[in-house]
Amino acid sequence: MPSLFLLPHLLQHSRIYSSRQALNRRLSATSHTQVWRVSSGRRTTGSHILPERQRKRLCASPIASTSPASANPGTSYNEHKPKTPPPDLPSLLLDSRIVYIGMPLVPAVTELIVSELLYLQYADQKKPCYIYINSTGCTRADGEVVGFETEATAIYDTMKYIGNEIYTVGTGVAVGQACVLLSAGDKGKRFMTPHATAMLHQPRVPSTGERQATELNIKWHETLAQKKTLLNVLSKTTGHSVEKLDKDMRRPLYMTAADAIQYGVADKIVTRDSKAIADVLSASAWDSAAGLVQKSI
Repeated sequence: MPSLFLLPHLLQHSRIYSSRQALNRRLSATSHTQVWRVSSGRRTTGSHILPERQRKRLCASPIASTSPASANPGTSYNEHKPKTPPPDLPSLLLDSRIVYIGMPLVPAVTELIVSELLYLQYADQKKPCYIYINSTGCTRADGEVVGFETEATAIYDTMKYIGNEIYTVGTGVAVGQACVLLSAGDKGKRFMTPHATAMLHQPRVPSTGERQATELNIKWHETLAQKKTLLNVLSKTTGHSVEKLDKDMRRPLYMTAADAIQYGVADKIVTRDSKAIADVLSASAWDSAAGLVQKSI
């Protein structure tokens, strides 16, 4: 029986022998004319000897290499790799000059809408802008206040500032300040989908919390000023007097598409033939803008 201190050496020689045997089998299967054998660190030759260049190539292959094999990526993907990231959905809509308001009017949404309107004016001052609205205004669906009334006035002022024609399309719901934006489109270019709903209501105040009486009085005056601003804007867009609007908005005023047209919030019900979207780029134009190169076959 071998002594214990020789056991590691025996295991090491056993692993080396097994590796050499596996190498011999792989090399023998590669070429029937090759009879190289690796034994005890010596090379022995048989009746046929491979050329020196072929032997070096076989020995340098990943089969005979002790280092991990590395694969070089092909160039087929890189040839068609976009030079820029593919466009996201808001970018696709913006290419058609569509601005979509699909969330309550909170500061982040207002920032995006105002930025898109300013960009569309910068891109082309003569082409119209299309604003699709499906929003509950500055409140959630349950009526909880989530944004300031000034979010709507910021978008409204930008719509009037840029000078482009503004098409508005109400789809889903347009509640409160979102309804004001719907009515702020150019006359004759305010649309609603057949089953959309519009609703007007007074400005709502969030929970006051632990405030002093003086602060409550200041907030009341601010809310009253915002209400007057809202009524003045609606008076311009709908043609009704401030007194009538004030009376109608004492309680929530729900309107179907037909009711909104009659009230002056919208002008038409959108149909398939309605001009409510700009021309869209073709597939080849999008590929070219994204840096995709189409090879001819």
